[in-house]
Amino acid sequence: MYIDGFNLFYGLRDKGWRRYYWLDVRTLAGRLLRPGQSLAFVRYFTARVLSAPDDPDKPNRQNTYLEALATLPNLSIHYGYFMPRRGGGYEEKMTDVNIAVELLCDAHADAFDTAILVSGDSDLTSALLAVRERYGKRVVVAFPPARRSAVLGEAARASIAVERSALRDSQLPDRVTGVAGISVERPTEWS
Repeated sequence: MYIDGFNLFYGLRDKGWRRYYWLDVRTLAGRLLRPGQSLAFVRYFTARVLSAPDDPDKPNRQNTYLEALATLPNLSIHYGYFMPRRGGGYEEKMTDVNIAVELLCDAHADAFDTAILVSGDSDLTSALLAVRERYGKRVVVAFPPARRSAVLGEAARASIAVERSALRDSQLPDRVTGVAGISVERPTEWS
């Protein structure tokens, strides 16, 4: 499973589903599998957020979540970065490229038969088509809430929507203990 972290996050935010931010993406992946399929690995793609005047604690909440995700087996986190925009503000960079590279490298290494891509970003269409056409792999797009791309959906062998019930039933425990014995807790803003 390949998860576009920001695409998923903004879909949840746009729906007003803050209580689902503390998402156990491995459990979600298991809920999206079909009978007879098994989960080999999860790749989660994101960038470290920056503090904002109206939300200075944003990086701390994200770091807490990433620490919780890091406790999950067979899960890797891949980072992009934020770049200043002309005229102010920042934009996230490298997530699409990182997803495309990992998807293609894993297809080339024959690491999967079917990939599930959690994103609604049409920029991933070319990579998805290359995985299908060059490597004969099946790719299913799982659209996050409030995110959909007709082009991406058409390029996939199949597409599904990530349902609210799957998100509700895929939450991490309120307290997660890492390998070093350090506990992290669900941010109170996410309850």
